[in-house]
Formats: sequence, structure tokens, C-alpha cells
Amino acid sequence: MNHITSDLIDFIACATSPYHVVKKCKEMLIDEGFQELPFTSPWTLEKGKSYVTTPYDSTLFAFTLGDELLNCPHLRLATAHTDHPCFRIKPKAELSEHSYLQINTEAYGGLILNTWLDRPLSVAGKICLKSDSIYAPKVVFFDAKRPLLTIPNLAIHINREVNKGIELNKQTDMRPVLGLLNETLNKDNFFLNFLAQELQISPEDILTFDLTIYNAEHPCLIGLQEDFLSSPRLDNLTSALACVKGLLADTNRNNINMIALFDNEEIGSRTKQGADSSLTNILLDKIFTCLNLEKSILYNTLIDRSLILSVDVAHCLHPNYLSKNDPSNFTELGKGVVLKLDSNQKYAFDPEALSIVEQLCQTNKITYQKFVNRSDATSGSTLGSIISSWLPVKTVDLGLPLLAMHSARELMGTSDQEDLEKLIECFFNC
Repeated sequence: MNHITSDLIDFIACATSPYHVVKKCKEMLIDEGFQELPFTSPWTLEKGKSYVTTPYDSTLFAFTLGDELLNCPHLRLATAHTDHPCFRIKPKAELSEHSYLQINTEAYGGLILNTWLDRPLSVAGKICLKSDSIYAPKVVFFDAKRPLLTIPNLAIHINREVNKGIELNKQTDMRPVLGLLNETLNKDNFFLNFLAQELQISPEDILTFDLTIYNAEHPCLIGLQEDFLSSPRLDNLTSALACVKGLLADTNRNNINMIALFDNEEIGSRTKQGADSSLTNILLDKIFTCLNLEKSILYNTLIDRSLILSVDVAHCLHPNYLSKNDPSNFTELGKGVVLKLDSNQKYAFDPEALSIVEQLCQTNKITYQKFVNRSDATSGSTLGSIISSWLPVKTVDLGLPLLAMHSARELMGTSDQEDLEKLIECFFNC
């Protein structure tokens, strides 16, 4: 196993909820000398320095200022998202049927429901506790870090039609089992009591929580020559890690280089912590103010001289469903970074921006391929078109190819992460 794959596996193990993605990324940046800035405080910035800020616990910006930054700088921005399709736990979580203790959940994003059955599942996210200040509850990040739940399938002997395709109901069929009722458990508060015990506090101190149910299985290499990585949360941890590592390798002295990791992409991004907000523009305004650059540059010279990479996973050819792809514009695992094109702009691109990225790949010997949907089909949109509508800069959607996208366990080519990381590093340095 090479160090790039090993780094990704280690990152996936830590990044179990959007909050933990941001927590891990911030730790990586600060360990390498990035200075943390409170988003709402006044800033003092210096050329040649590196900074990280988290306006919300599930969203992160980090940027470097070249020490030879000019009055008309380039902006190079790489974006990714921190969330993944999963189940979230409802506030009144406890359900019980006979002796079974279950958790009441709601689906988040576009899950492939049946892939969540019969797997070891765990819990991670944010919990808010009572504090001395009403307007400042105490926040803790929680990860059980062990299998706690499962959603058992119905035996084929009882469900004879299961292999013909059965529609699963999100409310009744997808309730995880947490345990068995006994004299030591309160069936009305067993989950709340569990959280309190884990945090070593009183249950009455818990105000609310945002908890994700995640697949607790470990990633593993698959194939005759370990060609594949099978893992939870490849969408979009592959991109988040590549953005962070690319910025950490930044040596450019003339640009504003930046990464933005947004939450809520899987549900449309229209939140304060999502890409469809004014956060990026507010951030740039703060940077320009600190550097004593005229705001007009942001909307004139900067826009003309800048480029955004929207980094998210891409669909690819499935060997069992060849007809689902365009006959000539398909992509494959192990064939490098995917440049995503869509004339309807669900993927952001224009010929000039796309040509810049192609030349980056060709100059630096980065393997790449292009993807276009079948003409009679559509696929999900990404961050590119959204963020470029707020910041009208040339933008390209790209990412590594994936099979089983939005499954509880997805599949990628092990060599593609290296191409993705190299491209983002070159994007910041060339």
C-alpha cells in the first residue's frame, strides 16, 4: 500500500461526520503552521502567511497569501463538501418493539437504502449541552468509534420476493437496532442515557444533538493487484483530503490560494454553511480589507484572473450496466481524474477553463478523462455551478471516478487519488 492510499484510509477513519471532517482538516492545517482565525473577529493578515477559519463547525476555509502578492492577485480556489448520504438521528430517538431497542432516524441525501442493511453502524456528530450562557451552549463533538447499531434484513424465507426487488420504507424498514431491553435500561431514555454515560454528564445537561449514523466498516484494498479501494464515505472525502494536501504543498508566491469545504451539498447546498450562501464573498471581502486592496478588484480584475475547481466524485462505466453510459464519453476506474461536462451547467465548465486544467494535466503528466452524461439521462449537480453563481469566476467540475456512488460502501481505483492530489497541488503551484 502506498502512502497516498494509507493517508486516505486514515482520514476516512477519522472523518465520520461533517463536524469530524472539519475537525481533522483543521488539525492537519494547524499542525503545518496555519494560523486559526475566528471568522467573525477582526483580522490582521500578512503576506507569506497561511490561515484557516471555520465559520461553522461543518464548514472550513483555508488560504495562503503569497509573499509577493500584487495589487491585482489571482485567486485559485478548490472546493469540496464535508457531508455524505446517511441517516440522522431524530431528537426523540428511542423506539422499542417487544424487547428490541431501536433508533428513530431520517434519511439525509440520496442514499441507496438496501446497502445499509446488515452492516455494523456507529454514531458521530455534535452534541450541545447546557452552559452558564444561554446564547453560548457548550458544544462537544462525539464519535462512539465502535459498532453500535445494525439494520437487519428480512430473511428470504419470509420475504420470498426479495430478489425481485423490494421497495424499502425509510420510516418503517430502516430503523436500526441498538440493543435488547433489560432491567438496567430505561426504554424511554436509553439513547439519551447512553450519550450521557459516554460524555460522563447528566442526561438533563443534553439540550440537542446533530448525530450521523455512519458505516463503521474499515476500508480495504481489493483486486489481483490491489486495483480498488472499497470504503465508506469516498464521496467526498477523497476530494476534501486532496484539497487540504494540495494547499499544504503550496509554494506559490503571487496568488491567493484557497480551499473551501462546505456542508450540505448532498441536500442542495442552500444553507448558511453550504456553498449556496454568501460565505465565500464575505471571506474575500475580509481578506481584501485586511490587505488594503480595493473591493472593486474582487469584481473586476480578480474575477478575470482567477479559477475555481469544484472537486467532487464522478460517475464511471459500470461493467454490468454498460448501456447506462454515453457510448463515447464514458470514464473508468484507474484512468485518472475526471473532467465533468454538462451543457445544461449541472457541472460548471467553459472551454477556456477546461483547457487550462487540461494543460495542467498534460504538462505535469497527470492522467485525466472526460465525462458527459447520456443525452437521455441526467445526474446530480455539484458545487461548481452554485459557487460560481455567487462568485462569477471560471470554474471546472472534476473529481475521481467512483462506482456504487451513494452506497454505504463505494468503490474507487487506488491510482486515481494520486492523480487527483497531484492535479490540485499543481493547480496551486503553477
